[in-house]
Amino acid sequence: MGTNIYAEVYHEDATIREKALQTVMDDMESVNQLMSPYIASSELSTLNREAHKKPIVVSKELFDLLVLSVELSELSKGAFDITFASVGYLYNYREAQRPSQARINELLEAINYKLIVLNPDDTSVYFAHPDVKIDLGGIAKGYAVDKAVASLKALGIEHALVTAGGDTRLLGDKRGKPWIVGIRDPRNADKQAVVIPLEDTAMSTSGDYERYFEQDGQRYHHILSPKTGTSSYEVQSVSIIGPESVYNDALSTAVFVMGLEQGLGLINSLPAFDAIVMDNNRRMHYSKGLMQ
Repeated sequence: MGTNIYAEVYHEDATIREKALQTVMDDMESVNQLMSPYIASSELSTLNREAHKKPIVVSKELFDLLVLSVELSELSKGAFDITFASVGYLYNYREAQRPSQARINELLEAINYKLIVLNPDDTSVYFAHPDVKIDLGGIAKGYAVDKAVASLKALGIEHALVTAGGDTRLLGDKRGKPWIVGIRDPRNADKQAVVIPLEDTAMSTSGDYERYFEQDGQRYHHILSPKTGTSSYEVQSVSIIGPESVYNDALSTAVFVMGLEQGLGLINSLPAFDAIVMDNNRRMHYSKGLMQ
């Protein structure tokens, strides 16, 4: 999934501890094999190659996540949109490569989640435009974290932490104490901007520092606006606190794209979620639930 995986588990039985950690890695790898755009045999890669020609039947696991992705697109009025990849695949952050504005303009009409045709009768997927591509980078890591935590619960684990990139989920507390989860300073990898005590919840952070390059004084990062096909610049990082990583992951992307005012407005309308946003002037902003 192009990120580091970290897990902590607590259990009296060393055998169960070892099994638990291996289970986390197995779950992560299963999601990677299913949903990675970098693995040619993944179901997602097959969709990107074939689904504009004919409906492609996929696993229920991937189909359900695509359904949720579309629902979250509706909720965020298109700010979260997995078809951003129709342009996004042309960016190479390691090689500092980006598409020309002319090429972006050609492909913009393919960024529209409504072009994903989902048939629940046979779990098939069809792209109603020849240039549509999808990428689950804004939701799959959160989904994988939730899947791993569900597996830990099934093993009888009551205290654990699982992190994949910016997505963290906490099972219980840290044996009598809260877990301490940090939000890194977007401009200093060695510094935490905020440190929060949390228990039995989840937090996801999206930032403009995760994958980016700079050219001519401009930062080109991986969180693209579906409207423009270019990087969103109103904020530097967004952290969402809520019960499930899969929602937090997508909502942190959505709020980043929506910007401060609209993004906090969305979170304030969702009772189960809170947000911490760092704007471009490096000021911190909080949703209403954290201000009480």
